[in-house]
Amino acid sequence: MERLVFLFMLLATCHAERQDLSGKVFTFPQQTNTFFVPLVPSENVVLHSITVCLRFFTDISRSQSLFSLASQSSTNGFILYKSQFDVYHINVMHKTADFWGLPDKLSEWISYCGIWESNTGLAQVWVNGKPSSRKLLQRGSSLTPPYSIILGQDQDSYGGGFDAKQSFVGHMKDVHMWDRVLSPHEIQYFAHGSTFSPGNVLSWKNLEYTTRGDVEVEDEQKIPA
Repeated sequence: MERLVFLFMLLATCHAERQDLSGKVFTFPQQTNTFFVPLVPSENVVLHSITVCLRFFTDISRSQSLFSLASQSSTNGFILYKSQFDVYHINVMHKTADFWGLPDKLSEWISYCGIWESNTGLAQVWVNGKPSSRKLLQRGSSLTPPYSIILGQDQDSYGGGFDAKQSFVGHMKDVHMWDRVLSPHEIQYFAHGSTFSPGNVLSWKNLEYTTRGDVEVEDEQKIPA
């Protein structure tokens, strides 16, 4: 089974496209375990710190997986997840933290950033430019490539093991990932649409990806503001 998963991911990588997705949106139109977007990192580096930022739009309040990074030693390497309405969730190497009281609205675009640094072990989320408290997760640990990075599903195995009840349904855009912790000012720039340095691991302006199932790449102008 692991060999089949590896061959699947290799095939997906071979057919991935690298594009500037400015002005584009991924649309996940249905609850299913077969719609997702694999991403190929620009740099395969050992991760001692992580920042992932993205924007999403959904009209459902159940649990949903937005961003899932797995390594071969840790299927839950780094996950951004919505546990339920008004609850944001980070999983780092199978240790989790939930964050309450941050902005959350259905059928509106939400800016969501998650950070983690190995040196302190502290994790934090920022939603629409508003920070959560900082919580301890996996101090002194690191993630080693190769990585499987998936939008719209939660990986329970490397590159697979999806559960339709955890799938994301809605729209997603502006996905960036860095191998460092962004400063509060940089996160504010992202949240409010100001100029910022694109992610060095994943950049929406130079993204290598494939779409699986009926995930559509649409013009942002077609999506509600």
